[in-house]
Amino acid sequence: MPTAKGPVDFRSLSRFLIGFSNAVLARIADRVRSSADYSLRYRMTVKANGFLQGCLPEELKKVLRSVASELGDVIDDMDSIQVVPLKGAMTNEVYQINWPLNDKRDLFRKVLVRIYGEGVDLFFNRDDEVQTFECISKHGQGPRLLGRFSDGRVEEFIHARTLSAADLRDPDVSALIASKLREFHNLEMPGPKNVLLWNRIRNWLKEARSLCILKDAKEFRLDALEEEICVLEEELTRDDQAIGFCHNDLQYGNIMMDEETRSITIIDYEYASYNPVAYDIANHFCEMAANYHTETPHILDYGAYPGLEERKRFVRNYLSSGGDQPNDTEINQLVDDVEKYTLVNHLLWTLWGIISSYVNDIDFDYKEYARQRFHQYWLRKPALLGSGRVCSE
Repeated sequence: MPTAKGPVDFRSLSRFLIGFSNAVLARIADRVRSSADYSLRYRMTVKANGFLQGCLPEELKKVLRSVASELGDVIDDMDSIQVVPLKGAMTNEVYQINWPLNDKRDLFRKVLVRIYGEGVDLFFNRDDEVQTFECISKHGQGPRLLGRFSDGRVEEFIHARTLSAADLRDPDVSALIASKLREFHNLEMPGPKNVLLWNRIRNWLKEARSLCILKDAKEFRLDALEEEICVLEEELTRDDQAIGFCHNDLQYGNIMMDEETRSITIIDYEYASYNPVAYDIANHFCEMAANYHTETPHILDYGAYPGLEERKRFVRNYLSSGGDQPNDTEINQLVDDVEKYTLVNHLLWTLWGIISSYVNDIDFDYKEYARQRFHQYWLRKPALLGSGRVCSE
């Protein structure tokens, strides 16, 4: 640094000041990055280790005390709360929270805490999802919303068993699911009953393009997918197709069953919207290839995809659950529509996997999952649509 001795070398002083300023700015940037990293690590703590006993965020503690009060309980000691991580979620982190109802601590109140995953706002509007959750709850179709906090919410704990991958193949359980899905599709929800599917898949394509590095964009042919979507929309859209309020993510982990009453509850409505019911059934069939409770939860087994007779049985149970007896023509038409909608389903979840691989830190190989769905699309397309179709626009 120049001193007061002798004439000032202004060029040296200028270089020093620039260097000093850059160093200071770099230190500030490091601090900001460190703060952001810490904030992210704090939010993502649940992704790695779950909530530590006694280390629940203060905001959540306040909400839990309020929920307990609404339920007629008192939480005297927050350290008495038990936190049990629930496996299988790929968008959020879900925890069972227990607090004692007496001094002996042999009776507990259970609630469910859902921590919103990173980047999920790219897939759906959280305020709309909460409104859907509350509306479905008023219809008596799911758990009650008990409280909200900035990173998640508290829900009623349903005393029922979450289904397993094997349960979907049980004919009796499958019939119950088909009937419940028909009931779900007939729910009257607020707002316009417009099909969301095509806007959603195009929005996700746009997000994937904005996030992907060139290598991934080429691998998944992102520049060509708009043409594929256009062909699918033209081929599958019909004026006479049934439109209902669809779940759009009916995997086994989103279905619960009361073992005593055998009643089915469908949960988790983040992707729910009005859509062709054939699409929703197609999604359910595609989920039969998945088992998210293995050492490799991202690996799909399309050998487990339901055969024709199993698909017909599900569709027959679905159509007859309203009291009508469908004829073979009606069953075959819906089965055929469902198969074609599996193509849209493969593309949609391909894009979901691509986006998630960039924005979500949950321990799940999203990109490999996307590759499998993408491969299945191209494998099945010739048989279902033919390979020569082009968009008429």
